[in-house]
Amino acid sequence: MEQRLTAEERLTLKTGAFGAVFLVANADPGMVALFRESFAASGAMADSSGVVKEALTNGPLPKLPRASAPEIEAVVLPALGRSVEILREKSPRDVATYRDVVLAAAERVARAHRGVVPAEAAAIERIRAALAQPA
Repeated sequence: MEQRLTAEERLTLKTGAFGAVFLVANADPGMVALFRESFAASGAMADSSGVVKEALTNGPLPKLPRASAPEIEAVVLPALGRSVEILREKSPRDVATYRDVVLAAAERVARAHRGVVPAEAAAIERIRAALAQPA
């Protein structure tokens, strides 16, 4: 049974998804890469559906830290885990969709400029682990 997400829950899903993209993009920064990576990520999110698409495409953008990778991870990785918990509770059939969309966006970002470098691959693995954590 699907339940409507609150504005706070939608923002949590968005923080996790957009934050995962930012985490991977920040692993191998560059101005030219930024445009390509943003475009690649938006394509993956546009491919989502249902509750996930609603959460990712509506409402305000999340506020993410701009400092160090550990500070970014301290916000993003818990948001990914919490997003999975929210979806398990309110829309269980969308858990896999959320995981797939976030990982697809992260992987597209990594491949968008010069292929996947080790720092990006490591960021994707941390994202994958956060999404896989049981509630």
